[in-house]
Amino acid sequence: MIRILLADDEHLIRGAVAALLGLESDLEVVAEVGRGDEVAPAVAEHDPDVAVLDIEMPGADGLTVAERLSASGARCSVCILTSFGRPGYLRRAMAAGVRGFVAKDAPTQELAAAIRKVHGGGRYLDAELAAGAMAAGDNPLTGREREVLRLTGTGTETARVAAVLHLSEGTVRNYLSTAMTKLGESNRLAAFQAAKQMGWI
Repeated sequence: MIRILLADDEHLIRGAVAALLGLESDLEVVAEVGRGDEVAPAVAEHDPDVAVLDIEMPGADGLTVAERLSASGARCSVCILTSFGRPGYLRRAMAAGVRGFVAKDAPTQELAAAIRKVHGGGRYLDAELAAGAMAAGDNPLTGREREVLRLTGTGTETARVAAVLHLSEGTVRNYLSTAMTKLGESNRLAAFQAAKQMGWI
């Protein structure tokens, strides 16, 4: 029996996926959580074989959770189940040690197959998402440019971003300018949206 933890902030989706996976004779959902910051405690308590994570959740996004699980040495494999098929997300997921990446609009049998493959030590990638990731190329933004864009794109003032990141305001503006140039955008909000659309932040 493959023991599964489901993490998705949409209760209806999480419940439906749990019910559908419960119909499979070799799969058992042992825990369900609705926030990213609830995953690690649930993994420690329930010891799942596979954690199926949504990307966008409160508390911590699924990619950050996957990175933390990998860094902590958790024995469970991670499979991402998401509506957000952005190429940058797939690349980040692979870098975080994620073994599977499935779109939410995939049939239940595909998710079940992905869980089995991931549990067996393999990888399962949605073919369309993999092709999109390869076509999109690498993320052109540095880590610091991503941090600055993420903060300014959510409305944080330049002075506050500088304080949070322990940089001068001029340095923050330089990072923003470089990021906007790389993304071909003329303002910080457009640059933020472009980077978010590609899954780079």
